[in-house]
Amino acid sequence: MYQPAITGTGVFTPENVITNAELVIAFNAYADLYNSENAAAIAAGEAEPKEHSSEDFIVKASGIEQRYVIDKTGVLDPRVMHPLFRQRADDEPSLMAEMGLDAARKALAAAGKDAGGVDLVICAASNMERAYPAVAIEIQQLLGCGGFAFDMNVACSSATFGIQAAADMVRAGSIRSALVINPEICSAHLEWRDRDCHFIFGDVATATLIERSDDAQGPYFEIRSTRCATEFSNNIRNNNGYLRRSRPAGMADRRDMQFMQNGRKVFKEVLPMVSEHIAAHLSDEGVGAEALRRLWLHQANRTMNDFIGRKVLGRTPEPGEQPNILQDYANTSSAGSIIAFSKYSDDLQDGDNGLICSFGAGYSVGSVLVQRRG
Repeated sequence: MYQPAITGTGVFTPENVITNAELVIAFNAYADLYNSENAAAIAAGEAEPKEHSSEDFIVKASGIEQRYVIDKTGVLDPRVMHPLFRQRADDEPSLMAEMGLDAARKALAAAGKDAGGVDLVICAASNMERAYPAVAIEIQQLLGCGGFAFDMNVACSSATFGIQAAADMVRAGSIRSALVINPEICSAHLEWRDRDCHFIFGDVATATLIERSDDAQGPYFEIRSTRCATEFSNNIRNNNGYLRRSRPAGMADRRDMQFMQNGRKVFKEVLPMVSEHIAAHLSDEGVGAEALRRLWLHQANRTMNDFIGRKVLGRTPEPGEQPNILQDYANTSSAGSIIAFSKYSDDLQDGDNGLICSFGAGYSVGSVLVQRRG
């Protein structure tokens, strides 16, 4: 048996930023356009008018102040309201592979390693831009890795589930190292015309290098333990898929072909599930709340993270104990907790414990207990 460790992380951040102010202007223009074009139906009670959004509403509901996106022109066009991407030829790198490649190279550089020593690439994300060939295999080829690669989808928990899979293989000795890559183009699955969720998501890619601790060339985070759990729920859902064209006439473009959630039920059901999951994980590993130096939580909602932090620690977290990045990045699905880990882990000292946790559709929860070494 070998000890798995996180030796490097990388984050690809798109150049384009959409502020709440920009988003509100675009959404309200869309709402006015919709209300004007559907005035008769609204007057007859056959359609509901679109309400305006506001910056105060967005911050109060989520804590989000801006988001990074691959394309902002389409999102901010009231007659489009979704990103516009160039159609790439089959012999060009796909968009997800290009993003993942950038994050992976940064993770390798942080660990002082080259791609030739990587045995496994897992592309773990909430959406894949195609069914096959696997995006992970494309990234493997572009990087020049050996071994094998596969895609994984556990929605917002894809990164932590991918880390568990890779850590288990390192521990068992079937591989020496793995890259878990999370390219999240969340702007493409978001319904930007829905006031209740139009502000939630952003785009990003993260990568985590996992190796045998004996192979680490500098300070690293020993993966002490991992734990995953799932419980079926329809409260976060996206019904898009390869069967779309087979739907009855008029159904192919229905609302549930994009991200949907019942926010109140998610809040009520997921928070206790996550808090209990983390508490049980720590208890089974003999780690008390007082020994937990940092929580890197899924970046979906500021209120949710504050609640979980209080439940796990038994008190209000001190500044820096539970870092949030969603005010800048918004919800980036599986990548959120890895962004937080990548940006807020270097200051930990040898022996300090921390926990990475993600949660989302499924429901799914994944936690990774780590300890700083070196």
